[in-house]
Amino acid sequence: MDVRTIFTRYLGAATTSIDTVRPTLWSPTVDAASYAGGKDYQQAVLEQYKLYAEMADRISARRSLTNTFFLTLNTAAFALVGTFWKDRPVASPWLLVFPVLALVVQCVAWFFIVRSYRQLNSAKYVVIGLLEERLPASPYWRAEWKALGEGKDKAKYWPLTHLEQWVPAVFAATYVAAFVVAVA
Repeated sequence: MDVRTIFTRYLGAATTSIDTVRPTLWSPTVDAASYAGGKDYQQAVLEQYKLYAEMADRISARRSLTNTFFLTLNTAAFALVGTFWKDRPVASPWLLVFPVLALVVQCVAWFFIVRSYRQLNSAKYVVIGLLEERLPASPYWRAEWKALGEGKDKAKYWPLTHLEQWVPAVFAATYVAAFVVAVA
């Protein structure tokens, strides 16, 4: 694999098309005829839609909680460094290798956790869009997403998870730069 492929595969954002998922969503043995008339079937679709939309919202809440945790952890690390670095220590700055390495590793973990939540929610919203095909309205898939330029026009919408992924990268770069300054 070349560097571009690795970058795209592990750091980029790939999405699955709705047309790829559509054939796998609906149970082939269950349709409106399986229910008493079509009304109960439509009610079942609506209930599944509500449940699935709630699950997507919970993923977003967990992502937010994860970001809060890591942001607090990194803010505490900065406060700790600031507190103990008022007077430059006389010990070798090379003693900082392991703490800096630990901080960079947790930033990498944070980056990939946010990326994982982003991928999970992207898949959930594709499924929500498919469920909306069986409902009278498509508020998310057709209306809201179109109003936001389908994420392609940054003037209309810049997905938050794209920005969230840069926060751990900035912290990691700051840790490495501070280490280089301390050693130099």
